[in-house]
Order: sequence, then structure tokens, then C-alpha cells
Amino acid sequence: MSDSSRTGAADGTSPPPPRAPLGSLTWREILHLLSNFPLGVLAFVVLVVWLVLGLALSVTVVGLPLLASGLKVCRQYGKLERGRARRLLGVRVEEPSPLRARDRGFFPWLWASLQDSVAWRHALFAFVRLPWAIFTFAVTLVLLFVGWPTLPWVTRGLANVDRAMTRGLLSPSDELERRIAELESDRMTVTDTAAADLRRIERDLHDGAQARLVALAMGLGLAKEKLLEDPDAAAVMVDEAHGEVKLALQELRDLARGIHPAILTDRGLGPALTSLAGRCTVPVTTSVSLDERPAPAIEGIAYFTVSELLQNVSKHSGARQASVEIRRVEGRLLLRVEDDGRGGARVSRGSGLAGLAERLGSVDGRFLVHSPSGGPTRVTAELPWRARVPAKG
Repeated sequence: MSDSSRTGAADGTSPPPPRAPLGSLTWREILHLLSNFPLGVLAFVVLVVWLVLGLALSVTVVGLPLLASGLKVCRQYGKLERGRARRLLGVRVEEPSPLRARDRGFFPWLWASLQDSVAWRHALFAFVRLPWAIFTFAVTLVLLFVGWPTLPWVTRGLANVDRAMTRGLLSPSDELERRIAELESDRMTVTDTAAADLRRIERDLHDGAQARLVALAMGLGLAKEKLLEDPDAAAVMVDEAHGEVKLALQELRDLARGIHPAILTDRGLGPALTSLAGRCTVPVTTSVSLDERPAPAIEGIAYFTVSELLQNVSKHSGARQASVEIRRVEGRLLLRVEDDGRGGARVSRGSGLAGLAERLGSVDGRFLVHSPSGGPTRVTAELPWRARVPAKG
């Protein structure tokens, strides 16, 4: 390009470079509106034949299974439409939770399928969509040939209606659907946590107390053999075995405390947290304001949450002092652990804080970390309050 042509382009005397009259999004919307018609007709015919035939034969043996199969096809049709809307309209709709029967077997599946609100809503989408698909196909096709200047605005308006229909009828039914998905995820977290705890207990028993008890048995066996030949050597062996017994008992106590400490069961969170604070390498002040004890499960989760947070304070914070506060706020148990350390704590994947957040989330709790660089660090956790059920008898 010459200098004169560059100057002309800069001062506006040259025409702008050529560009497409319609953007890529508009073309995708046009494609979506035109493809509504063949897909809508096909879905309408298939679903009408399938569902009407199933309803008509519902008094027979094959009617209800046929109707349930048609509803399953409705779910697949909804999945197809969600994918089409995602690719052409940029609408991202969450997938509904999969259909699950409470029990195994044909009849539980049949009953669950007939009650599937997601599939019925997808069937409604297919019925409502047909007249709309015919209308949008006709309007878009006419504008492509005789109404080109208005095509971008009209197609955007028609596509917005499609977006609303997709979100309204093909999204998870309501908050309950999303809650089901959350509970399923939480159940997996609880299962994984329980399995990890069992593996930890097994490992601690195998590597700690069990190994000491094996050594104790061998030592006592040798002492028994030497009892008559060399009483002094046997006495030394018995003394060593006595020391091994003490260490094994201490390891068993520590393991039991890790499962559920006796002081928590007998006296509650206040004394149990005071005991935790005494074992922390950083001076810790505790404040527990509870007029009654929560349910054992909530009490145990609160205790082990504070225990792990105080271990982090001891190992990583570089703090000079820390505090633990627990109180009841309406229907929630609120606990807060704060230290004056270096800060920088993050709930990142694979960290201990991420594990705590998942464990609290599995019981409908919350976990918040405020830890700017340079400190202080404040960790706040909330648990649902559940009252302790009095023991019977």
C-alpha cells in the first residue's frame, strides 16, 4: 500500500474494508430458526404417535411400558435441543438429574418413569414448539429474500423467544432438581470421607499399636524361655515389655481420641476445645457460648474442624496467639478460629482446608477463609443446628 492510500484511509476519504453484512451469531440464529421446522415436525409426529398410543393402550399390559418408553425418548429429545441451543444460540442450560427409581426392578422403574416431571415437560416443549417452529421458519425464510435489512433485528427477537422457551421448559425443573444434584455430590463426599477415615484407622492400627503388640508378644516369649536359665535377663525383658505396653496403650488412646474423644462425649464442646487448646503449640483462648449441646454428629464435626484448624495454626501460621469462638446463631452453629500469623491460607484443591470445606458442605454447612498476606487469618464455619435427642430409658 502506498503512502497516499494510507493517508486516504486515515482521513476517511477511502471506503472502509469490505465485511460481512451479518455477524456469525446472526447466522447461527438464522440456522437455528430454519432448523426448528424439520426437527419440530419430526419430534411432534414421533411423540404424538408414541404418547397417544401409550395412553390409548394404558388399560392393557403394553400401554404403560410404551408410555414410559416414550417419556424416556422425551428426555433424549430435550438433551438434543439443549445441545442445539448451546451450539447455535449460546444458551447453556444445566442437565437435569438422571431418573432414578427408589428400588430395583421393572415396576419401580415404570412408576418412576410415569412420574418423571422432566420428561413430561420435555413433551410439552415438543407440542408447544411445533406452531412456533412453523411461524419462525416462514418469517425467517421470507426475510432472507425480501426483508434483508430487517433480518438481524427480527431473527434476534425470534431467537430470544427460543432462548426463553429453552430455559423455561428444558432446564432443571426447579430448585429441588438442583438440590438433588447437590445432595448426590454431598453423599459421594461423605462416602469418600468415611472410607478415608477407615483407611487411616486401619493404617494407624497396623503401623502403631499392632506392631508394638507383636513386639510385646515376642519379648514376653523370649523372657519366658530365659526365666529359668537367666532370671536377671528375663527381668530386663519383662521391664522392656512393660514399657512397650505403656506405649501401645498411649497409641490406642490417641487413636480413640482421633475417632471420638471421651471428653467430648462426656462433657461437651467447651471442655473438649479447652483440651485441644492446651495441646496446641500456640497460646489459644477459647470462648464457647452454648445454652445446650447440639446433636452428637454436629458436635463431632465442630470438634474435628477446630482440631484440624489448630493443627494448621501450629504447623503453618507462625502465629503468636490464636482464639477459638463457638456460639449458636439462630438455627446455625457458628465457629471461628483466628490467629495473628503470616496469613496467605487458601482453600485450594488438595489442601486440608479444601477437605474441611467439602466435609462441611456435605452436611449443608459453610466454610469461609479470610487470610490476606501478612495476616491475620480468620476461618469461619457454619453448621446446621440440630438438637440432641434425649436417650431413652
